[in-house]
Amino acid sequence: MKKPIQIVIAVFFLLFVTLSGCSMKSEEETITDTKDIAENTFMDDTPIESNYEFKGNSFYLPSGLEEKSGDENNLVLEDGDQTYIVFNNNNEEPLSQLHYNAAQDKNALLLESFSDENKFGYIRLQPDEGEGYELQIGIGGVKITTYTTKGKMEEDTEELMKVAKSIAMDATKESE
Repeated sequence: MKKPIQIVIAVFFLLFVTLSGCSMKSEEETITDTKDIAENTFMDDTPIESNYEFKGNSFYLPSGLEEKSGDENNLVLEDGDQTYIVFNNNNEEPLSQLHYNAAQDKNALLLESFSDENKFGYIRLQPDEGEGYELQIGIGGVKITTYTTKGKMEEDTEELMKVAKSIAMDATKESE
């Protein structure tokens, strides 16, 4: 006869595994939530504090991201083993749809655009060659691309939209 403590532990383990599986979001739910986060962050009028300067441009950089290389139009950032590529076409205004038009891809799991009177932005998400996703966020002439996981997709989306917004809006201030 098994000891009662072993049975209790086994029951709690099975309950934990069952509840953990039920609380995990599906890919579809995560993508829907990611789209909502992108749109809400894009539309949020709260000013984004610049905390980083690069080649004369001031913008918001999330903690943990470090500059690895760059020039006037390109910046490579890293956070551990995750790489972020920032492209800024200074000739494009915040309302430009150039990068969005170039982002059209039939393999995209998500391609959604957002606009207001000052800027045009988008999010594109597509599967990478493994189990992750290529995430691209753009506003006007700013485009940021990284590879992410389902677990980091929402956080990466919010932070990258803030970065793109701060770069695009800094460019607007400079041209005034």
